[in-house]
Amino acid sequence: MTPPAFTSQSVAVITGGASGNGLAAATHFAGMNMRVVIVDRAADKLAAASETLRAAGAADVMTSEADVSDKEQLQVLEQDIADRFGGTDILMNNAGVGGRSSTLEASDAWANMLGVNLMGPINGTQTFAPRMVARSRPGAIINTGSKQGITTPPGNPAYKVSKAGLKAYAAALSHAPTTMCPAISMRNASPGTWATSSKTAPRSAAGIRTTRTRSRPSSVNLDGRKTPPKPPPRKQALWQRPGPWPIHTRH
Repeated sequence: MTPPAFTSQSVAVITGGASGNGLAAATHFAGMNMRVVIVDRAADKLAAASETLRAAGAADVMTSEADVSDKEQLQVLEQDIADRFGGTDILMNNAGVGGRSSTLEASDAWANMLGVNLMGPINGTQTFAPRMVARSRPGAIINTGSKQGITTPPGNPAYKVSKAGLKAYAAALSHAPTTMCPAISMRNASPGTWATSSKTAPRSAAGIRTTRTRSRPSSVNLDGRKTPPKPPPRKQALWQRPGPWPIHTRH
């Protein structure tokens, strides 16, 4: 069933919307004849993205170079959108960045990834949600997470921490509609890796693929009670196996 906010009367705001999964989602909204706002620091891509959205059927298109890690910039943007369109109905906190980081070394990468990937959605939600609630219209807040924030595999800890933090924030946010506004739905997309401008950016929320796993048939205990099906065996990664691990040296 199509969410009630997904209508031609809605205004959709997508951060990181000039390319990749953000542009894919924005194009989907444009095809529904919505008014679309794309926010991206890649100023050179905004013009082309805007034309793509108009061609897809957007009723109107607005672009912004606001930095989602800067809450003041988002506050200015939110007011500009309210002045032009009356407010926001769909907020997609999609902007994300990757990079290289390590656990014990402080670097700008930590501040950049936490600032955009984690604080970006928090800033966006705290800035846009109050007016969305006050308008009492059907709405949606969508946060683009990552499977890496759930599985947290080795490597690039700053990225995993930022996405795991976003998952926790989205979980807390999912309880907010009961006290905030029942008409606003909260969604968190945690897809796998996808090729966009961010090396570790997640796949478009509009193109998430789901996989099914087969489970073994339920067995019955001697007392007649059924036991839950056992999950299929999973292949363990090297770092999950008990040692000793093979040691590879480079000559």
